[in-house]
Amino acid sequence: MNGPVPAWRSALLGRVVAQIETEIRQAWESLLCDLDVAAGSAGAIELAWLVVDDPAAYGWRTVDGALDQLTCPACGSRLTRGPESCETCEFHHRMRFGAREVDRRHVPPGNEHALRVASAVTRTRHRYSPRARVGYELVLPELVAGALPTTRQAQAGKALINKLTDDECDRVTDLAQVEELAAGR
Repeated sequence: MNGPVPAWRSALLGRVVAQIETEIRQAWESLLCDLDVAAGSAGAIELAWLVVDDPAAYGWRTVDGALDQLTCPACGSRLTRGPESCETCEFHHRMRFGAREVDRRHVPPGNEHALRVASAVTRTRHRYSPRARVGYELVLPELVAGALPTTRQAQAGKALINKLTDDECDRVTDLAQVEELAAGR
C-alpha cells in the first residue's frame, strides 16, 4: 500500500495487513512475470486495466494488485481509494468482489471469501461504517490463520458491536474490549 501507513487498531492487525499486502503484491508480480510484462511499464498499466475490467478471470489478490497500480481518472486517487463520492472508485471497489476466491488448503470452506471481504474493508476503511470496520478488522487475523467464525459466532459478535458508539468502535483493539464495553447495555 503506497502513501501514509494507517495507524492500525493493534500491532497484530498491522502485521496481518502487511502480510496480505505482500501476498497481493506477489500475486500481481506473478501475473506480470507469467505474461512477460515489465513492472511499472505502460504495458503493466494496460494489463491492470484489463484485470480490473474483468475481475472474474483472476484471483482476488491479483485484482487487488491491479487496483494498486491504477490512478482513478475521475478523482486522481489510487483506484478504489478515492472519496466515497467518487463514482468511478466506488464502481471498481464493488467490481473487485467479482474476482475468483479459491480456499487455501487446510481452511474451512468460505474462509477465503471472509478473508477477502475483511481485507477489502480494511484496505478501504473510509468506505465502511465504524461497526463494519471493527468487526472485519478484529476477525482478520483469525481468518489469515485459517479460522472461520460460525454464523452464530459472527452474529453474537455483531450484536455486541452494535451496542458500541462509533467512537468506541474506532478505539477497541480486541474482542475482549468489545465485550467489556457492551456489557450491561
